[in-house]
Amino acid sequence: MRWAFKPGVMRHLLNFWPPFFFSGIKVAALSDDYRYCRVELKSRPWTRNINSSQFGGSMFAMTDPIYPLLLMGALGKEYLVWDKQADINYIKPGYSRLTAEFWLSDEMVEQVKRETDGGEKFFPQFLVHIKDANNQVICEVNRTVYVRKKPKYRATESVTKA
Repeated sequence: MRWAFKPGVMRHLLNFWPPFFFSGIKVAALSDDYRYCRVELKSRPWTRNINSSQFGGSMFAMTDPIYPLLLMGALGKEYLVWDKQADINYIKPGYSRLTAEFWLSDEMVEQVKRETDGGEKFFPQFLVHIKDANNQVICEVNRTVYVRKKPKYRATESVTKA
């Protein structure tokens, strides 16, 4: 295990996390290697807005912690990872259960390691499509994540004076 929680435990913890639980958001799948996650937003009277479509804030929230979580699980305890920036593009109203899928490729994990190897900050971006029951894109969320090695794991530069 590379991180504090096994994926099955983390999935259950997230499902009882108040911002998800009370918003009707459920982590339906989280792979053992932290490379894939599927999140669903149930269609309930309390998850709808005044127009009877899914509340936009809940759509935004369902994407909030996922890429940092995947990166923390894939990279291990040597890295600081958190959300830095995000924007959302609402394309059409969602009236059914909504789903978002998140993938973290081997190439992205390797790129993050390369970019942060010397202690530098890296800001990978991820585009998430939230889809309805008919597999139609309801909105797009672009998330930027901050990644950097923790100070005690950063390469130290030796300065020698002649």
